[in-house]
Amino acid sequence: MRNTWVILVLSLVAMMLSSQGLIWGAEHIARALGVSDLLIGLTILAFGTSVPELAASLAAARKGQHALALGNVLGSNLFNTLGVVGIAGLIAPGNVDPLLMQRDLPLVALMSLSLFIWGVGFRGKPGRINRLEGGTLLVAYLSYITFLATSL
Repeated sequence: MRNTWVILVLSLVAMMLSSQGLIWGAEHIARALGVSDLLIGLTILAFGTSVPELAASLAAARKGQHALALGNVLGSNLFNTLGVVGIAGLIAPGNVDPLLMQRDLPLVALMSLSLFIWGVGFRGKPGRINRLEGGTLLVAYLSYITFLATSL
């Protein structure tokens, strides 16, 4: 039991140090490339923090545990949206760029609604996220990142 606590504490320390390194590296990349912090946050940081969810979801999908894969993604997004933003706002309140609410929030809402509709299903058919829906979501993300890269 004691070893478990030691491993937990060491893992948390390692995670905090590595996340600080990720942020430091992303800031340097942004400055070197002359791109906005927003673009780096939406690409490099988002990818870096989502790799564990990707690995867990791929492993679950390969084992046929699709509910676990989807629950992992939805739970992570809910925690990031509500928990992480909430805690960050408590620690250091900040201003939100109105452009983010006008441009990015509607896209997030549309993609979330699409995922909901595909996941719930319609016309009496059970929900299913197949290759077409998965490809659509991936193309939407890549299109969004390309749009941001060319407009910011």
